[in-house]
Amino acid sequence: MRTQSSPQEDSAATLTPVIQPCMPWRITAAQPLPLFKLYVRFVDGTQGIIDLSDQVHAPNAGVFAALSDPALFEQVYVEHGAVTWPGEIDLAPDAMYMQVKQLQQA
Repeated sequence: MRTQSSPQEDSAATLTPVIQPCMPWRITAAQPLPLFKLYVRFVDGTQGIIDLSDQVHAPNAGVFAALSDPALFEQVYVEHGAVTWPGEIDLAPDAMYMQVKQLQQA
């Protein structure tokens, strides 16, 4: 005779562990600073200042040229672990993480 299992025993939630993104370069905080700089803090506690002035003012800045408007630059926020601005502008957090780490070692 077959025994019935309870719904909780067969639930996918009980079989699958909760996935927590843990990549060290995920951003937890970003704050705009004067002269197109950003203070960033990463999930592992690493923190530092990223200077984006060259990227924003470069002749080939592309979508980042919009950030040369200080009012837009100050609207920075964190979404899904990445630094983001209105207009779907975002930065690769892994590259920023490497830059902060290199500055700390210098």
